[in-house]
Amino acid sequence: MKKFLLMSFVSAMCWMGVAQAADAGAPRFEDFAVSDTFAGKAAKVRLVSADDKEYATRIREASRQKPNFAGHYVLANWDCGASCVSTVAIDAKTGRVTWLPFTVCCWDVDVKEPIEFRRDSRLVVVHGSRNEEGGGTYYYALDKDGFKLVKVVEKAAKN
Repeated sequence: MKKFLLMSFVSAMCWMGVAQAADAGAPRFEDFAVSDTFAGKAAKVRLVSADDKEYATRIREASRQKPNFAGHYVLANWDCGASCVSTVAIDAKTGRVTWLPFTVCCWDVDVKEPIEFRRDSRLVVVHGSRNEEGGGTYYYALDKDGFKLVKVVEKAAKN
C-alpha cells in the first residue's frame, strides 16, 4: 500500500509539473496591473457605433455597475445565442464603450467563465472560440485604442 501511495504521489507531482510548464509562458493578470481606480459618479455612456446603439439598453444597464475591470471600466457581457457571449468595456470616467472585437462561444464544459478579468488588471483571458472559429485560450490587454491580442494558446486537436 505504501508503494502504491508513493507511486501515486510521484505521478501526481509529475503531472503538476507538466501543467505548470504549460502555463509558464501564459500572461498573468499581474503583468497588466493598474493602480488607477475609480470610485466617483460614472460618466454618461456614449453610444457611438451601430452596435452601441443596437445594444443601448444592455450597455446603459451595465454602465450603472461599479467598475470591475482595469481600474475604471465596467466589463459586461450578455448572451448572443447558445453558449455565446458578447462583451464590452465601458469607461466609467468617460462613458466610452469598447467592444471585444468578437463573440465568444464553444468553451469547454470545465470552464466556469469563458471570460476572465480582474478589477486591478487590463488583461482579459478568453476561453473558447472567437466568432465561432478556432478554439483555445486567448489573452487580450485593453489599451487606449481597444483590446490588443497578447498571446494565443490554441486548443490541441482531438484525434
